[in-house]
Amino acid sequence: MFPGILFAVFFVLNALIWGEKSSGAVPFGTMFALVCLWFGISVPLVFVGSYLGFKKPAIEDPVKTNKIPRQIPEQAWYMKPIFSILIGGILPFGAVFIELFFILTSIWLNQFYYIFGFLFIVSVILIITCAEITIVLCYFQLCSEDYHWWWRAYLTAGSSALYLFLYSIFYFFTKLEITKFVSGILYFGYMLIASYAFFVLTGTIGFSACFWFVRKIYSSVKID
Repeated sequence: MFPGILFAVFFVLNALIWGEKSSGAVPFGTMFALVCLWFGISVPLVFVGSYLGFKKPAIEDPVKTNKIPRQIPEQAWYMKPIFSILIGGILPFGAVFIELFFILTSIWLNQFYYIFGFLFIVSVILIITCAEITIVLCYFQLCSEDYHWWWRAYLTAGSSALYLFLYSIFYFFTKLEITKFVSGILYFGYMLIASYAFFVLTGTIGFSACFWFVRKIYSSVKID
């Protein structure tokens, strides 16, 4: 799914560059090589990984669970899925906000980026922030007797990508002087790719941390 969406967006953007007869367009041979790499390496590895995954024993719950789902009580307004998901993405985005400005400046304004050491520190802070905010909101959700935490954990940290894309819109209108329609489409297309990759990254971090947290707390429950 991830490489497929990225390739589709990239192909459309490259087609626009072809239409403009720009020298920056990726040649047809290179595009064909990317397709061969995708279908010849990436797709087979997905099926191999799926086969090996299904062969492994299923993950067992740390405690016995009821086979009949319990009715989830009415949730407070601040624990509604949409609100809690959007709130959860603010802190991860805030952790990379300053660094994001320098990255966009180096990409779109052709300026040098030289603070790679600080980038590593920000990356560590991003991982910790995604894990912490997802665990905290998951704990509140479980305290409210809402056990549907799987996708919400992923979307809570992943929603920071929405703020990343909104910031790219703000950056476009305040820092860049792009007037051509195709150039604007290219900018938002590439930023859409970056935001989608950021969504997958942060969502995976949030879900992994939440999965570890839930198994940890329920494995500590002693039932006689």
